[in-house]
Amino acid sequence: RCHTMEERANLMNMMKLSIKILIQSALSLGRTLDSDFPPLQQFFVVLEHCLKHGLKVKKTFIGQNKSFFGPLELVEKLCPEASDIATSVKNLPELKTAVGRGRAWLYLALMQKKLADYLKVLLDHKHLLSEFYEPDALMMEEEGAVIVGLLVGLNVIDANLCLKGEDLDSQVGVIDFSLYLKETQDTDGKQDGGITAVLDQKHYVEELNRHLSCTVADLQNKIDCLEKTNSKLQEELAAATDRIGSLQEEQQQLKQQNELIRERSEKSVEVTKEDTKVELDTYKQSRQGLDEMYSDVWKQLKEEKKIRLELEKELELQIGMKTEMEIAMKLLEKDTHEKQDTLVALRQQLEEVKAINLQMFHKSQNAECSLQQKTEAISSFEGKTNEMMSSMKQMEERLQQAEKARQAAEERCNKMKQELAGRLDSCRQQMAQLDSKCSTLEKELKSEKEQRQTLQKELHQEKDATALLKTELQQMEGLKKELRKLQDEKQQLKKVREEQEQALQEMGLHLSQSKLKMEDIKEVNKALKGHTWLKDDEATHCKQCRKEFSISRRKHHCRNCGDIFCSTCSSNELALPSYPKPVRVCDNCHTLLLQQCSSNSS
Repeated sequence: RCHTMEERANLMNMMKLSIKILIQSALSLGRTLDSDFPPLQQFFVVLEHCLKHGLKVKKTFIGQNKSFFGPLELVEKLCPEASDIATSVKNLPELKTAVGRGRAWLYLALMQKKLADYLKVLLDHKHLLSEFYEPDALMMEEEGAVIVGLLVGLNVIDANLCLKGEDLDSQVGVIDFSLYLKETQDTDGKQDGGITAVLDQKHYVEELNRHLSCTVADLQNKIDCLEKTNSKLQEELAAATDRIGSLQEEQQQLKQQNELIRERSEKSVEVTKEDTKVELDTYKQSRQGLDEMYSDVWKQLKEEKKIRLELEKELELQIGMKTEMEIAMKLLEKDTHEKQDTLVALRQQLEEVKAINLQMFHKSQNAECSLQQKTEAISSFEGKTNEMMSSMKQMEERLQQAEKARQAAEERCNKMKQELAGRLDSCRQQMAQLDSKCSTLEKELKSEKEQRQTLQKELHQEKDATALLKTELQQMEGLKKELRKLQDEKQQLKKVREEQEQALQEMGLHLSQSKLKMEDIKEVNKALKGHTWLKDDEATHCKQCRKEFSISRRKHHCRNCGDIFCSTCSSNELALPSYPKPVRVCDNCHTLLLQQCSSNSS
């Protein structure tokens, strides 16, 4: 316990000194701090030691793991504002260890000026920290709260730390005591107690240095592994180029197949058009034949109407004859019985005619509108039959009246017998003629019924044929739409292929020049300590022309101002003081540097 208390006290004193030196040096410089600033580096080393103090060792399949990034991940759950830091740390591809992720997290929290707030949230939930730290660790004791209070003073500092390009996984955190000795000499002996505490910590620091040397050896082994993986990735790149060639060949084959399909579809469309024309011609011809049949049927109906009118006239004549015969029947009882039988037969015939007329009426309703005249004629015929029934009733009443006068007319009857015999023969002949006419009319009605049925069947067949033609036309329209879609997809594929070819050409150029640019980038990073190097993830549009970046429009850094531009806005090259060769510069910096050169020469 005494040893851990001494360690906590020593770490507290070193933290106080590092924070004090960092604030004083930052205020004296009066600018934003870079990652190469020595006091800032020493501050992160001391803070890392404070966070590692009292960490529990976790056993995994690989081995023992002891990292301070585990408790820092809790901040994302406790404080949702820290989710941006966690996602940006996870998105950095060059970080492969938990130590590197923890260092990147501390850098980002310091740039946001919320490092003290996030650590305070952790200290407020010590029951969660107990899973990672021992009970006597610095973060579990009062010294942790004191360190959080000291970190609040760092909100005065503006830091601009570039995480891209730095090897945070393999950095060795060694405490430089020369900074603390200089600080103590400048303060004229006011910090003698802190220096003695630092000197007492010498053995502790030596042990830490030994551990760090071991970690350096491990990191070198990891670097060798990474070089092997890079060689494998290059082989995979070559394989990918081969695949791209094969895909291009497949694309050409698909183009040929699309052309064949298009030709076949055009041929099928032409064939279907010719078929539809032939079918339309046949349909027109059949329609003309049907119209002619329809006109013939109309003519027959008109003739039937004329025949019916003649029959009605003959019936009226027969009614007159019947009146005369009824007068004679009143005189003769025998003749009355015979005439009653004939009347019953006539009634049956009338009922049959009524039934036939009703059938004709129902069928004429189902026919076209032109058959309305026929229905009117049938209705008038039915009215006449009703009048005939009423006249028959009147005749029966007259028969009853005539029976009374029968006795008086018996004498006259003998005289009229001879005349009535001749008239009866003529009536019988007329009745036979009417029966023959009725039989002929029934035959004609049957033939008309059969013709109508055949016409209805032909109409149904024509309707089915027209429905089939409509479905075929719909299929043709669907084929045309599919052809248009295929043509649009073909154009889109052409555009994508051209963009991919351009991107592949640019990627090949970038890969060939990447080795040469790595050395230039290292020199640029040294020269750009005073400039803010904008991250690739932060820029989505060109700063000058405000166009969005894509596969064809790539990002380029200006080596003078550090902002990101497109290739057209950064096509100029100039020799800068920190670069031996001409490097890429944006248009604005190009004009400014040329003006400076012209003013210096004048």
